Amino acid sequence: MSDRLRNNVIAGFIVVAFWIISFSTMAADPIVSESTVISSGTQTTKVESPPPSAIASQITSSSSDFLCSVSASGAVQTQIFGLSLGGMHEDELCQTLQLSHALYNMGMKVAAISVLCENPIVFRSMAHAGSYCPYQGLLSDEAKAAWEVHSDKIPVPEEENEATAKEKREQIISLMGTVAAAFVFF
Repeated sequence: MSDRLRNNVIAGFIVVAFWIISFSTMAADPIVSESTVISSGTQTTKVESPPPSAIASQITSSSSDFLCSVSASGAVQTQIFGLSLGGMHEDELCQTLQLSHALYNMGMKVAAISVLCENPIVFRSMAHAGSYCPYQGLLSDEAKAAWEVHSDKIPVPEEENEATAKEKREQIISLMGTVAAAFVFF
């Protein structure tokens, strides 16, 4: 007997046993208890319910593997105020890899490498390996000579990416400060 068949037989016995126990307890008489309470006076009941909860739902763009988006969401709830935020971020490196992969699959290998060579790290790594990035259809030593003539077109790391990362950090710190202040005041 295979392991799968044996496991299915055991699971079947467990299900049958569960149903037998369930139906046998339904047939029993219900338990009834009676009580009498006599009181005089007044009673006040105050019901306090918690505030509605701020719920951050999951943000999805699609179930496709070809989309390079990352989602984030969060929620904060105090006794008075609730806040729920969410957003999407496009990953540029993922998009570059997807484009290069698509070109490669279509048989356009030089174009696929050219897409990757737009990244300064890839460009520098290709040069260190002695396999220069294509330049307007030129390959190998011809491409090397063309890149030396047109050195102004060599991709370099952008300073604004560092500024953008710094700005994003400051925005996140500001948001966390706002949330902390909301907890203190509410």
